[in-house]
Amino acid sequence: MPAQLLSVFFDVVAPVFAIVALGWALGPRLGLDAKTLSRSAYYVFVPAFTFDVISSSQVPLASTGRIAAYAVVTHVAFAGIAFLVARLLRRSREVTAAYVMLSVFGNVGNFGLALITFRLGDAALAPATIYFVVILLTSFVVCVGVAAWTRGGGLSAIVSVFRTPALVVAVPALLVSAGGVEMPLFVSRTVHLLGGAMIPSMLFVLGVQLSEAKVLRPGWDSVFVSAIRLAAAPAVAWLLAAPFGVSGLERAAGILQAGMPPAILVAIIATEYDIEPRFVTAAVLFSTVLSLPTLTVLLALV
Repeated sequence: MPAQLLSVFFDVVAPVFAIVALGWALGPRLGLDAKTLSRSAYYVFVPAFTFDVISSSQVPLASTGRIAAYAVVTHVAFAGIAFLVARLLRRSREVTAAYVMLSVFGNVGNFGLALITFRLGDAALAPATIYFVVILLTSFVVCVGVAAWTRGGGLSAIVSVFRTPALVVAVPALLVSAGGVEMPLFVSRTVHLLGGAMIPSMLFVLGVQLSEAKVLRPGWDSVFVSAIRLAAAPAVAWLLAAPFGVSGLERAAGILQAGMPPAILVAIIATEYDIEPRFVTAAVLFSTVLSLPTLTVLLALV
């Protein structure tokens, strides 16, 4: 087992963190702007990747529905666990909202897709991408909804979630896949080239984003949230896989996506709504570092 863990760490986890570290080291030195880089990934590379993978996948629509339902239920369960833990700890309304946001919104794009591809191969990329899209939608709805509820805002912000580029292209991509439509070679190659840039660009952007964050000291709340996100969440996903009939690569990809650290986007949402931004940012940084050993173990187990 120790030899396997070392192999997983150096062959799967280390390359991913190496690109993040490269962004963290070069971002300040090259004067790179994380916001501009992340917007290019958000509006160009991510939707291109999503369309390319889903449109060319061989995942049946029935399986897609099952995967989607499994992803939604598990992530709503994560939110419920985080809410209960925060209330048991008698945390404030704002901190409770932060617990929920950090627990439900995992880094399924930057980390998840890269790690799953390295560990499970290209065959797992189609279900992993479906998880990515569904989790992105669920997380945005929950996080924005909780933030708006905490600040007494309306539901108009949630409507904007459905204009997310990756979600917009997912529907036509599913129709192309289900209908066996053959796209013009010029279009398919352009989309494929743009999509191929997504994973390395998002990992690099994550490093630049982390370099821009101030040095923050994590407290016990960061420890509790990390335990929910990195340990409890994959355990719940593991338990719920059988009831949803999810097995094989679909099951492994779902469990791995559930074990990712919180996404840096949570800190952006927290800042926008003033939901304990310092705590949220500290928890994202702490969980990302702590995920080095937890993801190594999880990758060895699935």
